[in-house]
Amino acid sequence: MGIFSKYHRYREAGEQANAVNVERFGEPARSLFTTTKVFTLHHHIDITDGSENIVYQANTKFPSLHDKTDITDASGNQVAHIERKFFTLHHRHFVTMADGTQFQIATEFWHLVKDIINIEGLGWQMRGNIMGLNFQLYDSDDSVIAVISQKMFSMHDKYCIDLYRPEFESTVVAILITLQHIMRDRAAASGSVSSSSSSSGT
Repeated sequence: MGIFSKYHRYREAGEQANAVNVERFGEPARSLFTTTKVFTLHHHIDITDGSENIVYQANTKFPSLHDKTDITDASGNQVAHIERKFFTLHHRHFVTMADGTQFQIATEFWHLVKDIINIEGLGWQMRGNIMGLNFQLYDSDDSVIAVISQKMFSMHDKYCIDLYRPEFESTVVAILITLQHIMRDRAAASGSVSSSSSSSGT
């Protein structure tokens, strides 16, 4: 069903690319999949290929005020480092790639349905559909780089990346890991607001 879904486009490794994505952008050059390990002292994410081989891993130090995260490849080589700016009304993360490239990822906090996330320093933009859990990443010329989809109702917070510009693979992975942290922080903030509202009403 997910293959033909217009609104929810997540797929598992080994399944065909979503028909809507193929119609809009063509067949992806490569696809990657993420799974978050739960109940660990460190926030750990595995990024695998279509054969479920680990390609990258992301580890977040805990506790960490600035949400410091390191991404490594399968051989343990550093790929990227991510830090969150703490005192800000917007979600803002700083990313440093292993080759020295730096950029910031910023999103407005109170968008409820659709998000536009700016990749400052690269001129890229991520446009999202929060309800459908789908995101498209575009370069400065408005050409698609990747399509990212999240699995609904998953304890392990699974995502699928369909890459159309595989030369940017490691950068896209760093952006996706940052997106996962943004989504997690947003969910935590919503939970806090809901709890406060419930407490006020009793």
